[in-house]
Amino acid sequence: MRLGVITRYLVRAHIGPFLFSLTAITGLIFLNAVVQRMESLVGKGLSWTVVVEFLILSLPHTVALSLPMSVLVAVLYVFSELTEHNEITAMAAGGVRPARVLVPLLGMGLVATAGMLYFNDRVLPEANHRLKNLLIDVGRKSPTFQLREGVVNKIEANDRLDSYFLLADRIDREQNTLEEVTIYDWNNPLHKRITHASRGTMAFNQARTDLYLTLFEGEVREVQGDREGGFQRVFFEKQIVPLRGIGNELDRQMGGLERGDREMDFAQLRAEAAERVEQRDSVRMQNREQTQEAVRLALGRPLEADSLAVAEMTRAQARGQVATEGFGGSVLGRDPVTQRVVTGTRSRETRESSLEEQANRFRVELQKKWAIAFACFVFTLIGPPLALRFPRGGVGLVVAASTVIFGIYYMGLIGGESLADRRFAGPIVTMWIPNAVFFGLGLALASRMGRSGSTVRGGGWQDAWLRFADAARQRLLRTRTGEAA
Repeated sequence: MRLGVITRYLVRAHIGPFLFSLTAITGLIFLNAVVQRMESLVGKGLSWTVVVEFLILSLPHTVALSLPMSVLVAVLYVFSELTEHNEITAMAAGGVRPARVLVPLLGMGLVATAGMLYFNDRVLPEANHRLKNLLIDVGRKSPTFQLREGVVNKIEANDRLDSYFLLADRIDREQNTLEEVTIYDWNNPLHKRITHASRGTMAFNQARTDLYLTLFEGEVREVQGDREGGFQRVFFEKQIVPLRGIGNELDRQMGGLERGDREMDFAQLRAEAAERVEQRDSVRMQNREQTQEAVRLALGRPLEADSLAVAEMTRAQARGQVATEGFGGSVLGRDPVTQRVVTGTRSRETRESSLEEQANRFRVELQKKWAIAFACFVFTLIGPPLALRFPRGGVGLVVAASTVIFGIYYMGLIGGESLADRRFAGPIVTMWIPNAVFFGLGLALASRMGRSGSTVRGGGWQDAWLRFADAARQRLLRTRTGEAA
């Protein structure tokens, strides 16, 4: 009963700090990510729904990084508070060993790990895929349709095939009216047309893909290149000029693009890696078969299917066009069979290396998602004993320890990914090194929890500074005493 009360107390104590740290860290990382990608959205004339969708789809990638961090911050903060207020001492006095307090924390770490595994498997890949599609759609979108007064505005169709040039002395964007309008249409080289009007209005169609200019009191001058001296001038009171395919609406393709490694769930990553390995083995088999064929021909044991190649090689040797000293000749001097084997082998070696690299990339991404999820459990193991080692560390301990651990962990993760991509070691080894190091450190610290300081005497940052200052002062006094002697 007593342990059940302590477990519920610890769980409730962690909820608040965890939610606060998750919100704060996610906000900081999210803001940095949005600022980096905001350039691709500026000047596109996007609706607020598209911007909100972009922000929502950018959030899962941020949470994947911030959630393990929040676990460590919450554990460090809570146990620093418990130690500073002598609650750990009270538990020890009541017969609850400090190491026993780790049990509910490790259970919470396992729950967080399971949640992160589900998140990395189901939520994160789909969000990354939809975000990539959205950014590609936005990249295809024409810039915001804005006309400027007194300058020649180029109006280009979305398909880049047709373009128009428009000049207006005055533009009222609220009323969508223009004054002294001139339109240059040179899309047809045989019929170059210039349209001028004293005034006009502009409006998009319902689908917002075509712009219709309604012009009043103007004229059209057309140079007809298909006949000599061809020229036409037409006056009008009202004329509608359609400019098609220049709409300002976002054309959403809604998926269909090939998924990258960061857009695949666990099953897809394993399947893609297995497929690349199978293709690599097939290439190796082809190399082996081609090599065996060349050896058979070199030993004079051809099959009936090889008769044509052997006859060709014999005729070439008789004409002196093929080197007979073996593989030491140049490529041009080799017999057709050997040349085909050498060329094919080089091509297949390149293909084999590419397939191995692709399979390795999928395996790296799979192990990285697993390793980041398991970091939640590792951080719950290393946090409590670290907080007990510095019982008066307070917020300073939380900030300093979290920053150091985060920096080392993610540098190790990035370094491991780089080593795995270069195939210095397998992904299982390189991607799990940070977890293994901190897990071992956590076990070492947890094994000493029963002997670690659990009171508020000593262990704070101020005490550490005082000890350092005292040692430096004594060192200085000894130096001066020696000089005086």
